[in-house]
Amino acid sequence: MFNFVDVDLNNHVEVEPVNKDGTRFYPIPGADKYYPSVTSITSFKNAQFFQKWRARIGETEANRITARATQRGTAFHALAEDHFKGELNIDKYLENNPLSVRMFQSAKSTLNRINNIHCLETFLYSHYLGLAGRVDCIAEFDGELAVIDFKTSTKEKKEDHIEHYFVQETAYAAMFLERSGLEVKKIVTLIATEEGTIQVFEKYNLDDYLQLLKSYIEEFVSYHDKQK
Repeated sequence: MFNFVDVDLNNHVEVEPVNKDGTRFYPIPGADKYYPSVTSITSFKNAQFFQKWRARIGETEANRITARATQRGTAFHALAEDHFKGELNIDKYLENNPLSVRMFQSAKSTLNRINNIHCLETFLYSHYLGLAGRVDCIAEFDGELAVIDFKTSTKEKKEDHIEHYFVQETAYAAMFLERSGLEVKKIVTLIATEEGTIQVFEKYNLDDYLQLLKSYIEEFVSYHDKQK
């Protein structure tokens, strides 16, 4: 059984995002404003790469691959969440998501290194950053408090291709600190692959990624200001 820690997130409420011109925004509780999601910021940074990728393989194939990856990732997240809550019923997923089940089984021993869960699929935001989002997990990983992000992939990722993952997780760390007063020790990226492997990236240099995040935000804001 996994232990859950009751954390005061300062009058926390869950909200649903809205989409405007391809960007996801979250309404901020108690304030008449919306903040862009952190994934919209990190996706914007990589938008040019994905545009070239879509042009190279064609819209139909790109849509097929994207839809498959989305289904795979959504099912994996649901399996992990059920596992942590002690509500896992594999049969519920086997018929429609056998690949995600297989990937979850491969990742299970790594997921079991998680405990003392502070947040699980939890809405967070930061007035300082002007960002919001839903964090996968904040918990202890190997005994150290961490932002933990669950990713799925066809094959293993090269570290220099996933900088935006680390930036995204650092944003959640900053949001969590602002909302709870608690500071995480590290960020952890867990990537389950269709090949049956699980990659674990642990980063402690959050200040470096915070500076990168600020540059991501500046690029995003500058672009959208020019569109007005």
